[in-house]
Amino acid sequence: MNENDRIIIDSEALVGKPVIKGTRISVEFILELLVNEWTVNQILENYPQLKKEDI
Repeated sequence: MNENDRIIIDSEALVGKPVIKGTRISVEFILELLVNEWTVNQILENYPQLKKEDI
């Protein structure tokens, strides 16, 4: 799977915001966590449905 396959836009999920495939976690949310100095490991610990490649 390449990185372009990890992000989807579906009008049925989160009003069409880009989300990580197979989740309801938006790309915007992940970026906010990173801006707020969360580490990749912290994100993965708190959102175990994500994979490192998703971040």
